[in-house]
Amino acid sequence: MDVESPQALCDLCLAQVCSSLDVLCSLRADGSMSLIWSPLFPQEMADQLLHKMTTKGILNDTTVGIFRNSKELRLRRASIRSCPVSAEAFCLAICPHRLLELDASWVSGGLTGANIISGLASSPECWTSLQRLSLNGLRLDWGSLENASVGFSSLQGLRMLHLANTDLTDIILEDICSLPHLETLDISCSAVSKLTALLECKNSLRSLIAHRLRQLDMSPARLFFVFTQLDALKHLDFSDDHFAVDDSDGSDGDETLRQLLEGSPQILPSLVSLDISGRKRISEAAIRVFVESRSDLIFLGLLATGLSSCQILSAQKNLKVTGEANENQVCEALRRYRERECFVREALIHLYSLTTDADKPHPDMLKLVVSAMQSHPSSLHVHLVATACVFNLTTQDLAEAMPVSLISSTVTQLLHTMKTFPNHQQVQKNCLLALCSDYILQEVPFDKYLAAVLVINWLSSHEDPTLQRMAVAVISILVAKLSTEETAQLSKDVSFMKQLLAIVQQKAMVGVVDSTLKFALSALWNLTDEMPTAARNFIECQGLELYEEVLESYYNEPTVQQKVLGLLNNIAEVEELQADMMDEDLMEHILSLLQDSHVEVGVRYFAGGILAQLASRAEAWTLDDDLLTTVLKQLHESIKTWTHLEREMVSYRSFRPFCPLLQPRQASGVQLWAVWAIHLVCSQNISHYSSMLEKEGLTELLKALAAHPDTHSDIKGLSGSILSMVEEQRSCSGATEPHKS
Repeated sequence: MDVESPQALCDLCLAQVCSSLDVLCSLRADGSMSLIWSPLFPQEMADQLLHKMTTKGILNDTTVGIFRNSKELRLRRASIRSCPVSAEAFCLAICPHRLLELDASWVSGGLTGANIISGLASSPECWTSLQRLSLNGLRLDWGSLENASVGFSSLQGLRMLHLANTDLTDIILEDICSLPHLETLDISCSAVSKLTALLECKNSLRSLIAHRLRQLDMSPARLFFVFTQLDALKHLDFSDDHFAVDDSDGSDGDETLRQLLEGSPQILPSLVSLDISGRKRISEAAIRVFVESRSDLIFLGLLATGLSSCQILSAQKNLKVTGEANENQVCEALRRYRERECFVREALIHLYSLTTDADKPHPDMLKLVVSAMQSHPSSLHVHLVATACVFNLTTQDLAEAMPVSLISSTVTQLLHTMKTFPNHQQVQKNCLLALCSDYILQEVPFDKYLAAVLVINWLSSHEDPTLQRMAVAVISILVAKLSTEETAQLSKDVSFMKQLLAIVQQKAMVGVVDSTLKFALSALWNLTDEMPTAARNFIECQGLELYEEVLESYYNEPTVQQKVLGLLNNIAEVEELQADMMDEDLMEHILSLLQDSHVEVGVRYFAGGILAQLASRAEAWTLDDDLLTTVLKQLHESIKTWTHLEREMVSYRSFRPFCPLLQPRQASGVQLWAVWAIHLVCSQNISHYSSMLEKEGLTELLKALAAHPDTHSDIKGLSGSILSMVEEQRSCSGATEPHKS
């Protein structure tokens, strides 16, 4: 089992530096940052800082300036991968360092391969020091080189060069192959048409990656001849994209591979690793001959060839294989082909099938799936299958058995997916299915505000009953988990309120009592808790009228009534909205619930709360005075008959709404409801509420109320009980304090 470890101190420190750059730096005249002061970083840590800035997405022309003219930050292994860095910033901040490695793959900001080579060639130290260079995904723009003598060959120390997905041409390849120490070359998905230039580096080349060379124009005989000369080659990747539209594409390459597979071991004598994934015309017999004649073989790529189930492979204990025959092959494919969308998609499809009935946690698999999603953030094909895999790997109790940090990053990726593909129903459904987990929603840290917004936005355009139920369930739990500030922000969005009310109305019209209705009522209840803006939106969206109908329609449904009355409590707490509740029919209906001894105590409790709040301000009461007198009398008489509730029925963000009810001038019925409510929640969870009582001044209010000569004995008794619980909790906390470390 993968055990979660604390984050390394070095990582925490580097993350803090990244988040504090504005404070630690001053700005140069050109707008770039310069550290005001810095200790001399250990060289490896300077590399790590640059890498951390890259992975956090904060590296750009401004922030990369901290590496300019810096004796404290000396780079050796630099990564600016996928960052918006211009040619000028690159030359000023990166080129002066004595680099061993540089990864500038997929850089945006206008930086080209020509800019990079020119910049590096201008640094005498880099001529011989630079050994590894990755420019995948860049436009080389070789014609823009001002100095024709400058090229890859000017970097004489290069041993590894990655140029996948670039506009690499045959002429540039010739220049590259003149490098004296070149060992690894990746020319995948490039415009190369001839591989003859490889003969120039046949004595040094150890690894050739030539995936999907669509413009390759060589006869099988000529291509075979070139390969046979590469005696030092240990790894050959000549895989192809099996989704090619033209089924004849790559047939020459397939014929060449057949000759290699069936040929003598004296051809490519050093070869221990061969990748032919996506090549659909290779026979099982050829694979068998090759494997039997190569006892030193350690890797064979066979994904999407239909050959990974060959009997000969199962006998090779030390041979790693990418394919679809089992979990090991599929996971190996996800590890090796992370940046190849076609293979990632293929591997995920097979992983989904293999994990449909997963009954034990597979954290390593989940990491691979999340990594695939991160590597292809805009690929619908990848995310469609990957989100289904996430559900398979986290469903039931599987998520609980994995590291929390892994589940947290997984959910964060799901939210990114929902945001990226808002209109794709199946992707959204997959994400929703994965999110609909009590453990994930309750225990795992992630951006719950963003999740709530994304789910409600999806819900607004979909009416599938099953998915609607899940979406509303997710929203209900998320809203309860939001901070006060987040709830306030969410409450400003009237569409959020309208969508939930529409679901309540939809269910009420047909008299349905199901989990969707209950979840929607809970979400609205939590959304309006101490949120005047949300309460006002509720009224403006005709929520009061709807809730009156629900109260009458669901008279025999205590769970529904509690949720409805709970929200009306929230509105009654807002002084400026109390006038909107002054409806005689509504008040008499709530009063009837309070008085009915056959109604559950939970329902009567919330009915009493509404009446206590509205009756506490005589100046705001605009209905008949006799009704007010009846309310105050019935409050006290009803509450005296209530029995203690064992189950937790309600929780409070604060006790501030109770303060006006506990004033000595209030009627005994109003006071009694407030102290009964406080006593209820404190008796169920005093450790949570004791500090809240003291912090918000409720203990002093209760003491004053208990000591006041006009306070009713019922109220004094409950107040004294609450204060005793608080004192006992304080004593227990004090007794255990010295043992904490």
